[in-house]
Amino acid sequence: MKKSRPSSSAIREIRSRHKRKLVALVFYISVFITAGIFGCSAKNTDPAYQKAKALPAYQQASFEQYIKDTQRWLAENRAFKSDDHQQEIVLNSPFELVPDFPNGQAILLVHGLGDSPYSFHDIAEHLVKQGYLVRAILLPGHGSKAGDLLLPSYSDWENIVSYHTQLLLKEYANVWLGGYSTGANLVTSYALNDDRVSGLLLFSPAFQPKSEAVKYARFASYFIDWADQDPENNVLRYNSLPMNGAAVYYQTAKVVQDNLATHSFVKPTLMVLSEADSVVDTTAASQAFQNQFIHAESRLIWQGEHPPHGQRIVSQTMVLPEYRVSNGSHMGMLFSPNNPYYGQSGTITICDNGQRDIDYANCQSGHQVWYSAYGYQEPNKIHARLTFNPHFQEIVKSIDLVMKPDS
Repeated sequence: MKKSRPSSSAIREIRSRHKRKLVALVFYISVFITAGIFGCSAKNTDPAYQKAKALPAYQQASFEQYIKDTQRWLAENRAFKSDDHQQEIVLNSPFELVPDFPNGQAILLVHGLGDSPYSFHDIAEHLVKQGYLVRAILLPGHGSKAGDLLLPSYSDWENIVSYHTQLLLKEYANVWLGGYSTGANLVTSYALNDDRVSGLLLFSPAFQPKSEAVKYARFASYFIDWADQDPENNVLRYNSLPMNGAAVYYQTAKVVQDNLATHSFVKPTLMVLSEADSVVDTTAASQAFQNQFIHAESRLIWQGEHPPHGQRIVSQTMVLPEYRVSNGSHMGMLFSPNNPYYGQSGTITICDNGQRDIDYANCQSGHQVWYSAYGYQEPNKIHARLTFNPHFQEIVKSIDLVMKPDS
């Protein structure tokens, strides 16, 4: 059979596409090389942007010893932001909460990129009251200074989750895993490959990033150290992000995507997503929930006005003028409105929220603010990041329902 040749216009279009791809590739390479040249010539000597000689050990025989050793490492390596060094160490340290009335179950919690175990402070306080033994780990490269995120590899994060899950499984037959953002990726990948895990709590799972630019982070890291460098003034998390940290996050996303493509999770799962999340692709995460998290009692809490369709999905409005909330954010779902740092009257207001310089300055100077996801703007309103969850009590009730012993 005689094959037809493509038309001259089709050939031109194919050549044009290849040319555009080549031009784009050359552009990215030139940008990264230029950034690397200038980056090397202007080293920042601020301690917050330096890196430690080595990451802390995490394979201690007991969790108690792990906490002690990590706190000692933080004391020696953290770039402190206040005069109260001990308080900063406690806030950024791994922790364990032991229930007064144990229910025989335990949970391991894993924070997100740039964050600390404090992300789970309020959730953990609720869980321990329900009888769970609660542990939260510190991902290597976190809790000390942003420069330490230049050090970890994917295996560092994968292995610490694996090690401390297995350490907990030696003590408890019923072990849950919980994760926020990058931490949700890590615990999901582990749980899909170990059927001893009883269930999952997933907050803003970063299965797929909203921006595709992060896929170039590993390549970019050969030429430039920092994806973003900001003043480090938050005692609970980093404001800056080394390119290596972005690259390792992206690897967690690719690994969990691969796992979800070949596995379903048959145990109970609670997933919480914010419709306005500026960081992760919530549509992809909700589709993963409906297709791969198949237990009948699993629930997806959708914080926003346009939830996906499904019988296991519960929606919560995030247009809440009584709280001065315009929409939900990536991080807000974790914290009670009463949290002393991130709550309605908390001491930390994140003014860096993708708004105009004048709005940022007014936020910093104490003007009244509304709260939103990063990048949201509205006329005549100043928006800080939403760092608390007006529906917090509803969220913890949903946690209790999903984690009930007869699930």
